[in-house]
Amino acid sequence: MKPSGMALALYNNFLGQAPNWYKLSIIAFLFINPILFLQNPYIAGWALVVEFIFTLAMALKCYPLQPGGLLVLQAIVMGMTSTTKVMHEIEVNIEVILLLVFMVAGIHFVKDLLLFVFTKLLIRVRSKTNLSLAFVCMAAFLSAFLDALTVVAVIIAVGIGFYAIYHKISSGKKFPDPHNHNEDTDVAELSRADLDAFRGFLRNLLMHAGVGTALGGVSTMVGEPQNLIIAEAVGWGFGEFALRMAAISVPVLIAGLLTTIVLEKFRLFDFGVRLPVAVQDVLIAYDNYQTERMTASDISKLWVQSIIAILLIICLSLHLASVGLIGLMVIILATTFCGVTDEHAIGKAFQEALPFTSLLVVFFAVVAVIIDQHLFKPVIDFVLTFDGQEQMAVLFLANGLLSMVSDNVFVGTVYINEVKAAWQAGTISREQFEMLAIAINAGTNLPSVATPNGQAAFLFLLTSALAPLIRLSYMKMVWMAVPYTIVLAIVGLLCTTFLLPEVTHWMYAAGWIHHYDAAAAAAAAATGH
Repeated sequence: MKPSGMALALYNNFLGQAPNWYKLSIIAFLFINPILFLQNPYIAGWALVVEFIFTLAMALKCYPLQPGGLLVLQAIVMGMTSTTKVMHEIEVNIEVILLLVFMVAGIHFVKDLLLFVFTKLLIRVRSKTNLSLAFVCMAAFLSAFLDALTVVAVIIAVGIGFYAIYHKISSGKKFPDPHNHNEDTDVAELSRADLDAFRGFLRNLLMHAGVGTALGGVSTMVGEPQNLIIAEAVGWGFGEFALRMAAISVPVLIAGLLTTIVLEKFRLFDFGVRLPVAVQDVLIAYDNYQTERMTASDISKLWVQSIIAILLIICLSLHLASVGLIGLMVIILATTFCGVTDEHAIGKAFQEALPFTSLLVVFFAVVAVIIDQHLFKPVIDFVLTFDGQEQMAVLFLANGLLSMVSDNVFVGTVYINEVKAAWQAGTISREQFEMLAIAINAGTNLPSVATPNGQAAFLFLLTSALAPLIRLSYMKMVWMAVPYTIVLAIVGLLCTTFLLPEVTHWMYAAGWIHHYDAAAAAAAAATGH
């Protein structure tokens, strides 16, 4: 073969079916980055962050693992970070990785129960507004005690189930027939409009549920990983953390629910898509079909999965073990008592989670670059120049903006450590330290809904198997999140700056919370309690 032919074949194989402009963009990034790094490592670091966000934004053109992985490999070779630092980030976030590997696979084995319950919900709740509120409230409640990724995994499983049911019928097949719901070639022409509307309907519910995870995640110390880190730094338990956050979390929840109602009533920002009558008829028919043909074996599986679901909630809410290990327990129990013993059948459960797990490790490498190149240091130094309520407001905004482009767990960890160091050095008072801790928690949880990379749950949704089916792209998520971002950011900022100090003083006076006792804290540290 001629050299030119070999070069052309190599180029065609590079990133497969991705558009030529996309391939050329990645090649340009790989060419420019070394030049930037030699001139100014700080600018090169920010360029890498922007480029990685670009790969996320183009997730429907090419899965971000490959182009993002190439950029990260180049960064490590150039010395922007090291494999040791990447391994450190992986070790710190090992629970998140185990969560993705085992919990998401575990949800796969209780999908029959999920589809059964949510089909009943979809059929009986005819009002789209009420259904949207139900999804937001459910996601918020579960995320306050469980993990947002687990909640999103449940919603994704339900969404794929609904989509596959209607897609099969619109392709002229029967419920028992085998079918590939990834291809639209067999979809009847008359059904395409309903299918597109159904996609919009599912996008609405998924985005409402995603925002719900943020509304619930901000309220408790177990809602998000950075919440736990912040609570440990300040020395708060579950009850005190929830009380101190209530001045922000409660108004924000109310504002979020009102936003849901407005978006659905006035059909703004691509919300308000109604469930087509044809789709509803199919779901009703499917429910009747399942009910009529349900055997004793099927009923026993639903009962087993119900018990496992209850056990899952109890274990997660009481934090009896790592989330990933609890997910492994779900896999063992569900497969054992539902008769799944074939290795290949079990292996299918891991197909959804492992690509995203790999992408998350690449993301941790980007975080390692941010740390080693001190990309956030100027922002941190700027924030600490303010005092009092101004400092709280600026800290909230800084955390929100940085969380939009980076990992909110990393941002929260960096800021709480810096603020704690300032308190220990005597630069700020204990009361101000506590107020700033709340501002950091609110800042990393609320404005970060603006972009999929702001929260792991949103990123998981973007890169899931469901996203391309319902045409949920990066920019579509950003657009649909705009009203929530504006409302949550404004309400969160106002509550942090003005309401939080007043409510906190009232709680002190009522005896609900108590001022920090240095002697008691020292004694507890000495005894290990």
